Amino acid sequence: MKQVVNKSLLAIAVSGLLASPAVNATNGYFGHGYSTKEKGLAGAGTAFSQDAMAAATNPAGMAFVGSRLDIGAAFFSPSPRSYTLTGNPVAPGGSAVPGGDDNAPFGSFVNAAPDTKYESDNDFFLIPHFAYNHELNSDSTVGVSVYGNGGMNTNYPASATPLGAGTFGAGNAGINLEQLFMNISFAKKLNSKHAFGGSLIVAGQRFSAQGLENFAPLSTDPANLSGNRHSYSYGAGVKLGYQGEVSKGIRVGAAYQSKISMSSFNEYKGLFAEGGDFDIPSTYNLGVSFDVGSSGVIVADVQRINYTDVAAVSNPVENAVAPPPVGSCNPGFPGNPFNPSPPGIGAGCLGGANGAGFGWQDITVYKIGYQIDVSNVHTVRLGYSYTKQPIPDSQTLFNILAPATITQHFTAGWTMKMGANQELNLAGLYAPNSSVKGQNPVDAAAAAGGTQIEIAMSQWELQAGWAWKY
Repeated sequence: MKQVVNKSLLAIAVSGLLASPAVNATNGYFGHGYSTKEKGLAGAGTAFSQDAMAAATNPAGMAFVGSRLDIGAAFFSPSPRSYTLTGNPVAPGGSAVPGGDDNAPFGSFVNAAPDTKYESDNDFFLIPHFAYNHELNSDSTVGVSVYGNGGMNTNYPASATPLGAGTFGAGNAGINLEQLFMNISFAKKLNSKHAFGGSLIVAGQRFSAQGLENFAPLSTDPANLSGNRHSYSYGAGVKLGYQGEVSKGIRVGAAYQSKISMSSFNEYKGLFAEGGDFDIPSTYNLGVSFDVGSSGVIVADVQRINYTDVAAVSNPVENAVAPPPVGSCNPGFPGNPFNPSPPGIGAGCLGGANGAGFGWQDITVYKIGYQIDVSNVHTVRLGYSYTKQPIPDSQTLFNILAPATITQHFTAGWTMKMGANQELNLAGLYAPNSSVKGQNPVDAAAAAGGTQIEIAMSQWELQAGWAWKY
């Protein structure tokens, strides 16, 4: 009977995840944490695993959490996501264009009234998660964890922009990246205090973009640049980890996730570098935890996210929009209004071998949290994390679409035991508004002085989870 119940819960949970979007832009487009308990500690948990979602951070921790089922969902709001233009927008260059500037052959690209903030729609998202761990014997466990990542989601309505033309002059503008991960994990204790673990990660992605048609002269494949079509890609990777108690009450942990090679987004091979390639970057974590008194724990993690693994994410926009020698894209020039623009030529064009991207840098995230049992029933948590911006101030043009500007997270969490085998978990997040402001690279050399673009975002989240230990 127990096996039937377990399998039914597994099927329901996985079905719900597959049917739900995954949107969670916190540290770039990686979540600040995954399990409800870890989220209460700002995502720290590499050395201190508490539930079956441990494999998303460190698969070795599955050896210490016992047989259990964890299921839950987060209500997430990345609001507002916004951009503001300041300065003097320039018109396309050439003598045929009144007020045109030859240093800005395509204009500023951004259709916005100066000093006006434009905000994205789609402010609320539901993000489920599921994890299951089973003890094979006293030393070994197997488990599965299903969760979402991603969060490059924006939708700027054309109706808010001058003449209703849209942010980039082609109607509603925005992108949506969703990622789903399934970790199939095995953990093995070396002894009662040390364990290694590994996960096979199977990943799927879905992406769509709209309102980018006016970038066609800079694309190697304008027909596969925009259009609000869903495109899918799939791939696999591995995650390896160690966790152990090195002295009484002191634990350490380490985990590494490989770069996940994904199939290309064929419907956007004229947007992303290398013909639509959009792999998932490698990461690694180091963690430590200390017992404090009889019921308190301090946890701390350092996480590295290697966005430079992925050309579409890390290549600078100047590869397409700047003149040689910085740029390497020879734009196609439009014909009459009834014919599509010829493609751009050169490695730096959108979709090219060295195509322009979002210009993100690698980031290091520092996380610290404190947990204490306030009674035999209740546990409370507090956490804080910090990282530098992944977005340089020179890369704000494309990052209107993905304003992942968050640098700080303040978190809190709570657990209530319900009898001997069940518990309720809650976690909350507040990420204060953070912004990046920089020169628009398209019109930076314009005689009129060009424009600066400021992108910004703040976030809050409430996550609830239920656990059954058996």
